[in-house]
Formats: sequence, C-alpha cells, structure tokens
Amino acid sequence: MTETSSKKNASMNSKVNLPERIPNEPFFCRDKGFYDTLFKMMIVLILQNIITYSVNVADNVMLGSYSQDALAGAAAVNQLQYILQQVIVAGIGEGLVVLASQYWGLKNTEKVQNIFGAALCIGLAVGLILTTVAFLSPISLIRIFTNDVVVQHQAIEYLSLMRYTYLIFIVSNLLYATLRSVQVVGIAFKISCATLFVNVFINYILIYGKFGAPELGIKGAAIGTLTARIVELAIILIYCRKKGLPVKFRIKEMLGFDKKLLSDFIDVSIPCVVSALLFSCAVAAQTAIFGHISSSAMAASSAAGTLFQYFKMVSISVASATSVLIGKTIGSGELTKLRSYVRTLQVLFIAFGVLTFGLLMAIRIPVLSFYSLSHEARIFAMQMTIIQAFILIATSYQMPCQVGIIRGGGDTKWVMISDLIYSWAFTVPFSLLAAFVFKWSFAAVVICLNIDQVIKCATVGYKVNSYTWVKKLAK
Repeated sequence: MTETSSKKNASMNSKVNLPERIPNEPFFCRDKGFYDTLFKMMIVLILQNIITYSVNVADNVMLGSYSQDALAGAAAVNQLQYILQQVIVAGIGEGLVVLASQYWGLKNTEKVQNIFGAALCIGLAVGLILTTVAFLSPISLIRIFTNDVVVQHQAIEYLSLMRYTYLIFIVSNLLYATLRSVQVVGIAFKISCATLFVNVFINYILIYGKFGAPELGIKGAAIGTLTARIVELAIILIYCRKKGLPVKFRIKEMLGFDKKLLSDFIDVSIPCVVSALLFSCAVAAQTAIFGHISSSAMAASSAAGTLFQYFKMVSISVASATSVLIGKTIGSGELTKLRSYVRTLQVLFIAFGVLTFGLLMAIRIPVLSFYSLSHEARIFAMQMTIIQAFILIATSYQMPCQVGIIRGGGDTKWVMISDLIYSWAFTVPFSLLAAFVFKWSFAAVVICLNIDQVIKCATVGYKVNSYTWVKKLAK
C-alpha cells in the first residue's frame, strides 16, 4: 500500500460509526456520573472564567468611574487582549483540549504532556509576534479601533505596560487548558481569585491615588493588571510541581512530541485558531464600528459589552466542560452513551439560555448605573443590553453545541467553515453597510452585529443531530 493510500485510510478510519440506537432508550441520560462530571466542571469553569475576565473588567469598571476617555482607551487596547485570548484560549488551547482529552480517555498522560509542549511552542511564537508589533508600532494598532485623538493618547499609555502581559498570559492559559483536559479545574478558580484581588487592590490605589500613592489613572490600571498576571503565572508554576497530578509537566515529556503527534495537533488546532481569529476579528470590527460612530457609542459598547460577556461566560464554560466530556467519551470508546449525552446536553443548553436571559434583564439597570456615562451613551448602553439579553438564548444553545459537541467530538474544520461564513460573508459586511452606508440607528446596528447567533442555531442543530462530527483522534 502506498504512503498516500495509508494516509487516506487513516483519515477515513478517524470517522466513527455509532452503534445502533438501543430500543426504548430513554430520551434523557440516566447516568448519574454524567451529571456529576458535567456540573462539577461547569460550575468551577464558570467561576474561573468570570474571575479571569474580571481582571480586565476591573480596569473597565474602575476607569469608567474615573474618566470616559480612559474607559474608551482601555477598551481599545483590550481588543488586542481579546484577540490574543481567542487565539490562545479558544484556538490553540481548545485544540489542545480536543486532542488531549481523547488521550486522557485512554489514560495516556505522556501524550497529554507532549501535546502541551507542542501547544506552548506555537503559542509563544504567536505571542512574540503581537508583543513585537506592540513595541514597534503601538499607534498603528490603536488607530484600528478609534480615531479619537484623546482616546488614542489614553490607549497608548495603557498599552505601554499591557504588552508585557501577553507572553505571561499565554503560558498560564495553556497550563490551565492542559489541566482541564485531564479534569483538573479547581486550582484555576483559586488562582483566578488571588489575581483578581491583587488587580483590584492595586487599581484602587494607583488609579485614584489612595494611601498617599500618585494618581496614575489609566497607567495605574495597567500596573495592576501586569502585577496580577505575574502573580497568576508564579502560582500556577508552583502548583504544577505538586505531586499527585495526572500530568507531571516535566521538560523531557513536554518537548518529546514526535512529528506524527505534532501533525495531529496542528490538524486539530489550526481550524480552532482560524475560528478564533475569525470570531475575534469580527468582535474587533464591532468595536471599530462603534469607535468610528462616536465616543458615546464606544463607551456604551464597552459598558454593555462587559456585562454581556459575564453572562456569555456561562456558555463558554458549558462548552469547555462539554468538550472534555465528549472527547473523553470518544477516546475511551464508550460510544453507546453519546446519543443520550447529546440529547440531554441540548436541553440543558436551552435552559441555561433562558436563565441567563432573565438574570441579565433583572440586573442591567443597577449595573449600568455604576458607569460614568453621558446621557446619550447611557441610552445606547441600555438598548444594547436589552438586545444582547435576547441574543443570549441563542448563544447559549449554538455555542456549546458547536464548540463543545461538534468540535469536542473532533470535527474542528466544520466549526471553522461555519464561523467563516457567518462572520465574514454575512455579519461584518452587513453591519458595515448598516452603520456607514444606510446610517441606521445604534440599536439596528447592534442587531445586525448579533443576528448571526440566532441564524446559527438551525445549521448547528442539524449538524449536532447528524452525528457526523464523531471522530477518533487518539491513536
């Protein structure tokens, strides 16, 4: 058999045919272990993601009460952080989890460590590129998101320190992803709590000039975030030396990946990275649209968008827990459980969406009152929050289905194609036309930027229930 034929057969063998449906099989999963595993991971991941996101949000909230220009400047720079987060956490990190969780299903922890080493090398290369650009041409980066000279000045001051956090962030989050792939999630929440405390404490002192410290404004917020990232990395590195972990994080194993495993990881992770880039660039385009409409639109987007992201963390966390659960199930060969798992998960996703919708509607007014916004910006922020509350129901279904089930089951390329079509063939072009050609209202532009979340539900639901996404990746 030729090498080409062998590769073709290996690719074909990665596709899995599910066992026939069991007669009179219950609709919902009755395996108690399924619910225990899912909810334990989900709750910890929700708390961890909320706390982690709060490190940046602390800057937004505290700067929002300090100065609207400082808030807008930090929002512009945080779009770079968001893109990096999408590439590392939602891209390389999720590719790591998809492949490593299947090896975890086989209890092959050496391969898990090999995969982490490959991911770390690729992640640091990405981080070096962004850091270099942030040093060599910071003003060019900032102009992408705002044309307001005052906001640009604030953003440059913030970026002058934030660029030091990028490589630190990459190492910490790839370690978190590796631990998550072997179902070790509790430590991430504890570390995130510590870093949030450090960030808020330093912000309070240096933004406002408390306890005799100088009033540094946006630069004080950057110092707080940088310090928090350093503390976070130090703690996770110390923890990874702890005995009893499923993976030992030894240098020899981390760098012991062979060409075949590296090729498998690249095949899985490249679609994840492309999906993350497409999505993050679409979000950055959204920020750029608001930034070029007016400073009020930019500030409203930052305030309302921050609140929306907190509730979106539920969907992200559920997707992460689902990905590990589905990947481990396929890797261990327990395929008879998949149908009941997938049916149950879809119902849970919709229930979470309805719950988050109600909570966001209930707290939107008191939370937005914390921001020091102009009258116009406050009206925009309220409109945006109401629209996003309805969008949450759709997001809570399609995101865990797409990222948790389809991608977690090994079909990363389908997710990439879906994101490409919805984001760049539909959402971004239509939103640009709505904002700058048709001159529609702020609320109408927000709807255009989010309507893809609703439309996705149809194609994602069809794909999930076709079970064509089940692939055996662990060799």
